[in-house]
Amino acid sequence: MGKLGPTEIILILAIVLLLFGGKKIPELMRGMGKGVKSFKDGMKEDGEEPKPNSNTPA
Repeated sequence: MGKLGPTEIILILAIVLLLFGGKKIPELMRGMGKGVKSFKDGMKEDGEEPKPNSNTPA
């Protein structure tokens, strides 16, 4: 219970294909990939804090 078998995966893929059509799926995957990449870049930049410059007067 709670696990997807091969029959369920095929059924889900068939429904997605019917909803979006064969031409839209590559566009959707491309957009999703760009979104994930943008999210990862944002997380990477957020973790890097600028180091204080010791030459500036306080």
